[in-house]
Amino acid sequence: MGLFDKIFGTHSEHELKRIYPIVDKIEGMREDMVALSDEELRAKTDEYKKRLADGETLDDLLPEAFATVREAARRVLGMEHFRVQLIGGVILHQGRIAEMKTGEGKTLVSTLPAYLNALEGKGVHIVTVNDYLAKRDAEWMGKVHEFLGLTVGVVLNDMSREERQAAYNCDITYITNNELGFDYLRDNMVVRENQLVQRGLHYAIIDEVDSVLIDEARTPLIISGQSNKSTKLYELCDMLAKQLQRGEDLPEFSKMDAIMGIEQEETGDFIVNEKDKVVSLTQEGTKKVEEFFHIDNLSDPENLELQHNVILALRANNLMFRDQDYVVSDDQVLIVDSFTGRIMPGRRYSDGLHQAIEAKEHVQVKRESMTLANITFQNFFNKYDKKSGMTGTALTEEQEFRDIYGMDVVEIPTNKPIARKDLDDAVYKTKKEKYHAVVEEVKEAYAKGQPVLVGTITIDISEEISRLLSKEGIPHNVLNAKFHEKEAQIVAEAGRHGAVTIATNMAGRGTDIKLDDEAKAAGGLKIVGTERHESRRIDNQLRGRAGRQGDPGQSQFFISLEDDLMRLFGSEKLINMFNSLGVPENEQIQHKMLSDAIEKAQKKIESNNFGIRKNLLEYDQVMNEQRELIYAQRRRVLEGENMKDQILSMIADKVSESVNMCCTDEVATEDWDLTELNRVIRQIIPLQPITSETLEGIKNTKQLIEKLTDEANALYAAKEAEFPEPDAFREIERVILLRVIDRKWMEEIDDMEQLRQGIGMQAFAQRNPIDEYKMASYDMLDAMNDAIRTETVQMLYRIRIEKKVEREEVAKVTGTNKDESATKAPKKRANVKVYPNDPCPCGSGLKYKQCCGRKA
Repeated sequence: MGLFDKIFGTHSEHELKRIYPIVDKIEGMREDMVALSDEELRAKTDEYKKRLADGETLDDLLPEAFATVREAARRVLGMEHFRVQLIGGVILHQGRIAEMKTGEGKTLVSTLPAYLNALEGKGVHIVTVNDYLAKRDAEWMGKVHEFLGLTVGVVLNDMSREERQAAYNCDITYITNNELGFDYLRDNMVVRENQLVQRGLHYAIIDEVDSVLIDEARTPLIISGQSNKSTKLYELCDMLAKQLQRGEDLPEFSKMDAIMGIEQEETGDFIVNEKDKVVSLTQEGTKKVEEFFHIDNLSDPENLELQHNVILALRANNLMFRDQDYVVSDDQVLIVDSFTGRIMPGRRYSDGLHQAIEAKEHVQVKRESMTLANITFQNFFNKYDKKSGMTGTALTEEQEFRDIYGMDVVEIPTNKPIARKDLDDAVYKTKKEKYHAVVEEVKEAYAKGQPVLVGTITIDISEEISRLLSKEGIPHNVLNAKFHEKEAQIVAEAGRHGAVTIATNMAGRGTDIKLDDEAKAAGGLKIVGTERHESRRIDNQLRGRAGRQGDPGQSQFFISLEDDLMRLFGSEKLINMFNSLGVPENEQIQHKMLSDAIEKAQKKIESNNFGIRKNLLEYDQVMNEQRELIYAQRRRVLEGENMKDQILSMIADKVSESVNMCCTDEVATEDWDLTELNRVIRQIIPLQPITSETLEGIKNTKQLIEKLTDEANALYAAKEAEFPEPDAFREIERVILLRVIDRKWMEEIDDMEQLRQGIGMQAFAQRNPIDEYKMASYDMLDAMNDAIRTETVQMLYRIRIEKKVEREEVAKVTGTNKDESATKAPKKRANVKVYPNDPCPCGSGLKYKQCCGRKA
């Protein structure tokens, strides 16, 4: 806390003072609510809905509604909201982020604003990070809402369209962020209104809001279809990448170096920048690529894809590491989430990187997919009328929440004072010495029966610590992406007297480690961090596993000067200074400068990651403008709107464009190029040939446009008259328009992605890539709209009555970039199984084996 905050108070303290009077009112109603019968308490829901209809606001109802939920929870769950939980509920209702420490009961907090906002009848979405939590919370907290007469639904990964529709139509719906976003995209790909599953984005309460809106926001949601691209190129590039020699890292090039004309000498075939995760070819490397592929110039436009694939292969071999960034299992490359340590089944790196890793690991290289629909989490969640969130760790990213989502963070005090002791970092010279110190720390705790949670960043470190503990004869559990199916059992046992648990970051989310009495007596849970994460927030999550609800506990991080964080982002001068001190082996280094250096390094990375997310959003904002136009157009078609006026407008536009392209008032009418005009206009609208007779009485292009538009409209009316039912032709218009829009939109997504990849080169020309992308996108939007008009008009003039026109999807969905296929439940049988001796379902009265079940 800075000096200013100490004197004037923090933002959270100011906001809490405004909320305390509201909470006093809620608590003051307790006795009245307790006195009500179950029926009277349940009847409050209808009363509140009527008062809303009569003009009261949600804010007017808040104290009574919250008091109602509090009493319902007491009766149904045996849980009564603490004062701090009521505060959290108010903050969530206000569309803000409530930072509540681990173990403070965030799940119960969400029942308050969910109930209040559900009274409007527009739906409330409670967003969780996985299916297990969505199902658990719907069944657990849903009892409170159902007791009060509201309906509760849950959307899970393996649900059918009908099940999703039913869940979304409930007053309150529990769902994961991925399912929510993909359902939005899928809804904008359906061809009939009755296929829509969502009914609008009104109010969202996001649990673990930092995980959803910060960590997940680096990857957009993508729905894919199959591409025809060959995979052989990835294998060839991998062969080449393994032959090329890595050069030495170039020292940082200062402005003074540039002024002095100092040139940096390249070595090897390629250079790796680990900080920025960038690989670049040297001149020698470029020459070897050209020789390998028998080409003259790698920089030629026709070789851009080849150049891209070579860089991908080098990245895969030099920046992506097995058992750290991904694991290989069952002939598949599976991504490991760097924030949770969990395997993400079905998710793939984009832009061909996943295929490059598959080639590197010699597993089957899957064909690249075509993007059918995409959106960033930032743009998706900003579509809600109101959104709120809760987490144990958000303050470090408050600026991003404000800038991107328009949400501030309010820190809520704990129900009981935090008894956990957070010790200063223990710093060692080498990793070997650090791991030795970790093992000694665990041994000491184990000897007195104190439970220990050892937090690691990667799978291989968790396995290294496990090996060292086994060597010392210390029994322990390992929780990482390789053993995540045992997670619930391992976490349940982690707070027991004498338990030792090694876990990657996955143990920091959605878990509640409860202590037994012996564990509390031994000092509570001891958190041992084996390395600082690049985000302070993730470190805070690990610390937060201990000290819940006033429990005792302790946390300490063990780091070394060889850790990636220090090696890549620490001050080289500082590290050299400590290296020269001659510290004896296994002796701890203590110095405030080191702690400051670590925090600076973390802030540097957090800032860099924020930049990545902001850059992604800036590009998607451009795409979002187009997405909004296309989706609004589709929705008009789906809702059965009469599109005739729009079609006639398209026809008029095509006539006007064609005439203005071939004729001008600056030239005499007899000199107009009618051959060209006929060629241009008649390939779209099958008018009679335009001749000099057509131009009789025509003095300018305006009159010609009016005449040809009238003829085109008459021709369109004649086409409509071929169909006996006008309504049938209106449906044909909708079908054709929908089909053309969908096909052109998919092409646009692909073209915009190609543009985004290529526009980065503009930076070399001293131009802002985002500005160039925006300018190019306007031209592409105009071109797409023109293509939609042209193709729609062409098809409608040429439709024939004998050919039935059906609505159909223009591309088959093959998956998403966040599929969880590995965790899907088995498919359910649509009908009850009929056994041979059962009565035949056809109603004949015979046994099934003697009737429809007979073998041919």
